[in-house]
Amino acid sequence: MININKYRILGVDPGTNILGYGIIEVENKTMQLIDLGVLYLKEETEQPEKLKRIFERLQAIITEFKPSQMAIEAPFYGKNIQSMFKLGRAQGVAIAAAITKGLIVTEYSPKKIKQAVTGNGNAAKEQVAAMLGTILKADMSDQFSDATDALATAVCHFYQSTSRLGTGKKSKNWSAFAKDNPDRIGKK
Repeated sequence: MININKYRILGVDPGTNILGYGIIEVENKTMQLIDLGVLYLKEETEQPEKLKRIFERLQAIITEFKPSQMAIEAPFYGKNIQSMFKLGRAQGVAIAAAITKGLIVTEYSPKKIKQAVTGNGNAAKEQVAAMLGTILKADMSDQFSDATDALATAVCHFYQSTSRLGTGKKSKNWSAFAKDNPDRIGKK
């Protein structure tokens, strides 16, 4: 059973050259940034070695930070089918690393993640990072986009989970959204 008052979410942006990860802790519906970073996989030239490193490093991250859930970005359709296959393998290995450690895994499309974090499913990566900085009260300016994308996936999962638990509200318009979600609105 998941403690809905305090738990951790691991977000993953899968990749075969750079894999991003971000971890948030949720306590009483408030998010806090725990860690984020990237796994560099470019030095590995063989796909099986890259996949092995993804599996091992994610398992080590799970052991160290003890998340109970993992949210992962779904691959999106691209023109290069070989890249799609490689990305799908990286995602599958990341999911296997999580489920063998007992995590609940949920997948989100890139558009859904951007929508949840910024309110715009077509937001640029820089907009997503800026909004994460506001939401989590942390400087995201020196972070790799792979890491902030992974963090956005974790934040998206939090918002989707609280909505499914009945603690989130559907808003009829922007004013209602701002009133119902003051923690998601940037202050200048």
